[in-house]
Amino acid sequence: MPPIAANLERVRERIARAAERAGRDPATITLVAVTKTHPRAYAEAALAAGQYDIGENRPEEAFAKYGDPAQPPLPGLRLHLIGTIQSRKAAIALACQPVLIHSIDRLKIARKLSDLAQAQGRCLDVLFEVNIAGEATKAGFSPDELRQALPELLALPGLRSHGLMTIPPWDPDPEKARPHFQALRCLRDTLAQEYPQADWSQLSIGMSDDFEVAIAEGATIVRIGSAIFGPRS
Repeated sequence: MPPIAANLERVRERIARAAERAGRDPATITLVAVTKTHPRAYAEAALAAGQYDIGENRPEEAFAKYGDPAQPPLPGLRLHLIGTIQSRKAAIALACQPVLIHSIDRLKIARKLSDLAQAQGRCLDVLFEVNIAGEATKAGFSPDELRQALPELLALPGLRSHGLMTIPPWDPDPEKARPHFQALRCLRDTLAQEYPQADWSQLSIGMSDDFEVAIAEGATIVRIGSAIFGPRS
């Protein structure tokens, strides 16, 4: 197992320094430690180090680690689902009891999750995923698609919006992500003016390679895996 507690401390220090350079309060930035492909023991080590926000990409993997009632509970765990949710996995996603779903990327899954949540008397906290760079290999609404879908998305009774998420094109130079983060922030600001009844407070942007740039551009949530847990298996 990597030195998870020490890695967390280094990441937290980097978040604090990046926030200070941007004139921001580090307390306004939520670190989500992403355990995708890593064993449950890694999350247990993170929790022991005071890291309670844990992220997973796939609902079935999240359920096997953290939602299955056959497993002992992990006190304090706040699970974030950050990957694409297939319609047939929607019920599993709800069974994971996520505190936030970052990846509402199309109307079909939004409707499905809303219906399931309503049937359980629940309302899910969500972010809308935007494919801000228009990559063919990435999920997410285009900005125009999101604008067209928003009247229905915001009216779904089982979902409660809190903002936007994006994944920029990967580049070894983190500065290449900056224009995409800026574009998402500008889109969020515009939508906040057009739909003031919704909550647009959250920007889920930034991962291990570019989170400091993301913080400079307004990230309120950063999703970090390899810098904490090492390379994925």
